Amino acid sequence: MDQLPADVLLGNDVGDICCSITWRQAELDEPPAVVQELRLHVNELPLHLRVGYKEPGGIIVAPAQQLNHSCPQLSSRISSWLGVAHSLEVPVMFGLWILLASSLSGVHSQFPRGCTTNEALQKRTCCPEWTDGTPCGSGSGRGACRPWVAPVIPEKFEELLYDDRLNWPHHYYDSTCQCFGTFSGFNCGYCKYGYYGEKCDQKKTVVRKEIRELTLVERNRFFSYLALAKTTKSKDFVVLTTGDRHNSDTYTFVDASIYDVFSWIHYYSMKPIMIKSAFIDSKTYAHQGPAFPGWHRLGLLFLEREIQLMTGDEDFALPYYDWRGEKNCSICTNDFLGDNDAQGNLSPYSHFSYWKVICSGYDYPAVYCRDHEEHTMEKLLRKPGSDPLNSRFPSFQDVEDTLKWQNFDTSPYDETARESFRNSLEGFLNPSDGVTLERNMHNLVHMYLGGTMSQVPISCNDPMFVLHHNFIDKILETWIKKYNGAPKFYPENRQPGQRPYECATPYFPCYRNKDLLQTSRHYGYTYSNYQEFGPGDTYEGIITAATKYIFSALRHLLP
Repeated sequence: MDQLPADVLLGNDVGDICCSITWRQAELDEPPAVVQELRLHVNELPLHLRVGYKEPGGIIVAPAQQLNHSCPQLSSRISSWLGVAHSLEVPVMFGLWILLASSLSGVHSQFPRGCTTNEALQKRTCCPEWTDGTPCGSGSGRGACRPWVAPVIPEKFEELLYDDRLNWPHHYYDSTCQCFGTFSGFNCGYCKYGYYGEKCDQKKTVVRKEIRELTLVERNRFFSYLALAKTTKSKDFVVLTTGDRHNSDTYTFVDASIYDVFSWIHYYSMKPIMIKSAFIDSKTYAHQGPAFPGWHRLGLLFLEREIQLMTGDEDFALPYYDWRGEKNCSICTNDFLGDNDAQGNLSPYSHFSYWKVICSGYDYPAVYCRDHEEHTMEKLLRKPGSDPLNSRFPSFQDVEDTLKWQNFDTSPYDETARESFRNSLEGFLNPSDGVTLERNMHNLVHMYLGGTMSQVPISCNDPMFVLHHNFIDKILETWIKKYNGAPKFYPENRQPGQRPYECATPYFPCYRNKDLLQTSRHYGYTYSNYQEFGPGDTYEGIITAATKYIFSALRHLLP
């Protein structure tokens, strides 16, 4: 069958948008459920939809000059073939109404405070006013309130629709802000990651350093910023709490500090997925699947930007902890993250001795964050090296072995995937042979550090989480540079909430999972060269690492 090119304009009744569409033909023996990828551009913003329809002998793409006259028939045939007639409607003479996974620019966590009023929830609209008094800053050309349109949910996921996080954020809102250009945020009042200034036209790249590279002044500034984030109520966001996930009438939105909002995001995404009113502990939206590295990258970006906005310090960058080959936790001292006693209590001289853990305590699958008031929260605990089954950090060689796997992820795209960079990085796979299932890398560090860090859903509450996951992100960045990683390498999969075109849960507005697989400079940050990746556990590698560590330690004597 000849490929029939199409570069067409479809009138879209939803907001009267005009979409420029390009088809990309796939050479397939048998048409699968989804065949083609539509790449649309609406007001210069990329939007995507994958569709196709079946004809004897292959797949046909209508040429441009015919498409405008045959949209109703084309829509009907696509609907029939995909079995989603309820999702594709046929407006007369206007082309297709297309349900698509839109990449709305700007990523901030749910729930924006202005979108949790009774009026907003009843109207299912999250389009807060910007300072110019117009929704989404439309009066200033920053964005527009658009109907939020979602990807078609496969039949096997229909039983999941009771879970409020699937197909995010469609359970709560039908319309959200679509920001233009480099504007971003829930109300288009902010800038995309990597951009600054009143008009979001100043590009800047911050450098994330290893925490032992920081001067004494830089390190104390970091700790002060964390303390401020822990005690400053978020002006933009609230968190969801309920004692019964089955009953949405019990859902309540409550205030939280900036850091606690960050912790809650991870907790919320880690709660077991609900299937037919039953909870499946083995499935979450942030782990055990291809979304794992990108999801956590987005979380770190959120916290970093919130601290920048809170302090006015646009040059602030989160540090990381390079734990490779350490015999013990060298930063678990009061000069850094805090010493602890045998019971895991942090030293009273630690920067974090007073910290409490949001969403701790009464933590059953059927609840969302019952313990959100400080007097009900548990204390932050840490017990590095106390678990005899998890008594070491990953080695230099473990990291090098993880980086040798060229496939970002492999089928079945879960914790059993073999020869998978993602599964090795996440820590379900022996990084050396790529076959043996064992705890290593990311998972091993969580368990080694013990205490709150070993309770993964609430582990964000320990600032050690930030340093640890920043290093995991640095390893991801190294893999991206080594293999020219790009969104096209993000795999199709059947993990709920982790498919390439789905929005990362619960970030708001939408940010597609696949788009996070690109270099960190795209998001305005890069990493220092502390202990370069390379020789592994060789004599030369150890000497190089030791030399750099000594010079780094000497720097701490100076302000």
